[in-house]
Amino acid sequence: MTNAGLMDCKKALVETDGDVEAAVDVLRAQGTIKAAKKAGREANEGVIVHYIQPDSKAGVLVEINCETDFVAKNGQFQEFVGEVAKLKLTAPDTDFEELRVAQVAKIGENILLSRDAKLEVDGTGLVAAYIHTGAKVGVLLQVGAGKDETLGNDDFKVLVKDITLHIAASAPVSVSRDEVAPELVAKEKAIAEEQAVGKPPQAIEKIVTGKMNKFFATNCLLEQGFVKNPDISIKDHVTSVAQAVGDEITVAKFLRFQVGESF
Repeated sequence: MTNAGLMDCKKALVETDGDVEAAVDVLRAQGTIKAAKKAGREANEGVIVHYIQPDSKAGVLVEINCETDFVAKNGQFQEFVGEVAKLKLTAPDTDFEELRVAQVAKIGENILLSRDAKLEVDGTGLVAAYIHTGAKVGVLLQVGAGKDETLGNDDFKVLVKDITLHIAASAPVSVSRDEVAPELVAKEKAIAEEQAVGKPPQAIEKIVTGKMNKFFATNCLLEQGFVKNPDISIKDHVTSVAQAVGDEITVAKFLRFQVGESF
């Protein structure tokens, strides 16, 4: 009758002792019906937001969408997305649908909590984040170290920040070639083999290997040329900083979200 959610309707009916008309009024007063009617509207704008624990041992990256860029920049919406990100990490059992519906009623646009993912350190290391200007691209990075004191080293901190910036700019698909999805490797290899058709048989394997190495160098974080100095790879840059601080540094995992790519 109202197109509101089942639990919202149930709560309203309980509150009004089963009086349907009164329950509808309750839903209207709550803004629930208004929110439900907006549920079919496209929410293609939005932001990427993050929250990291005070000890930097865990963090979460969240994409939240709305209908217009105007709302995405709205202070009330910004406060809402910050709260959602924090709760996703600290109180994951929160009723996020209830929060979403309440915010839709306040903002007047459809809002989607599209996706979220968490990284957590196991051992010595930290989780860091970078949100690019405009909040359309966000990065979460997990880096490991051998010694606790390394985490406070300025060179280490700069390295971590630089890698998050690099990931935002270069959009790698994995940390290393071993982690590239098998189906993506198979697809790229098939393309390379197709491009090598007609070449001498003894040259085909060499051509395919060369094209695959180029693919990995372009798409795997550790093999990519460092954006601040393309003459060296990220792997070589990490090794250099590790030697400077006298420790072993490991780029463990990363997440990169861009608004709209999950649709």
